[in-house]
Amino acid sequence: MKKGLVLEGGAMRGLFTAGITDVMMEAGIVPDGLIGVSAGAAFGCNYKSRQPGRAIRYNMRFAKDPRYSGMRSLLRTGDYFNAEFGYHIVPYEYDLFDIKTFEQNPLVFIVVCTDVETGQAVYHQIDHVDFDELEWLRASASMPLVSKVVEVGGRKLLDGGVSDSIPLEYFESIGYDRNVVILTQPDGYQKEHNRLMPLMRIGLRKYPDMIEALDKRHIMYNKELAYVREAEREGRCLVIRPEEKIPIGHISHDPDNMRQVYEIGRTTGEKYVQQIKAFYQCE
Repeated sequence: MKKGLVLEGGAMRGLFTAGITDVMMEAGIVPDGLIGVSAGAAFGCNYKSRQPGRAIRYNMRFAKDPRYSGMRSLLRTGDYFNAEFGYHIVPYEYDLFDIKTFEQNPLVFIVVCTDVETGQAVYHQIDHVDFDELEWLRASASMPLVSKVVEVGGRKLLDGGVSDSIPLEYFESIGYDRNVVILTQPDGYQKEHNRLMPLMRIGLRKYPDMIEALDKRHIMYNKELAYVREAEREGRCLVIRPEEKIPIGHISHDPDNMRQVYEIGRTTGEKYVQQIKAFYQCE
């Protein structure tokens, strides 16, 4: 049996997930592998470095710091979330990322990105920390229109959620057969067609396959939700969802709002922690 943890994205909704995973870490729950998409990857890396509290801490600290995110960064660099400051300065200078623990922890950590030239998902395992590996992490969380295309590993990449938002099927295909899936939308949610497609077509006009993937993303996402529900019904996965819509947008500069969402996640995690332990221990 291989125990997996599947984290979907959702930008700042990912702080809900961070609250749950912090409770899991504090409870000593150790999966064999973790696959994260977008915010699920950017915040999920702290599971492998064993740093509960880190995601909410640096997000609150830099919520209103123009070096971290905002329109000034978007206009100056092409990235709403400043690439250099957020991914290459904060983890080394302001809120230290525990690289040694990350690299020594046997937990398999995989991030999902989207290749803008093909529109297909790319799955990349991160075992060590250097500039390029952090770029893979950044690519997974780089939202179209407010992020530049990330070039790393000979590929051009953006948000993994465009091509594989809830990668349970992929994780099962590589041997993870007992998975906890953390979603950031309540039960019954169905994604609708992206209303920003006219802007997407302009901003990504060089990448027709990426535009097609964005145009059909809602179809892909809703099929994956159906797959998760069937796996849940069959007992192959344990799904944790918010009870209602999470009260935060994709982007937030309000530390109190961030803390609120994180605490909702912690409360949810505490509710499920014994169930998670039992699910993982079941042979």
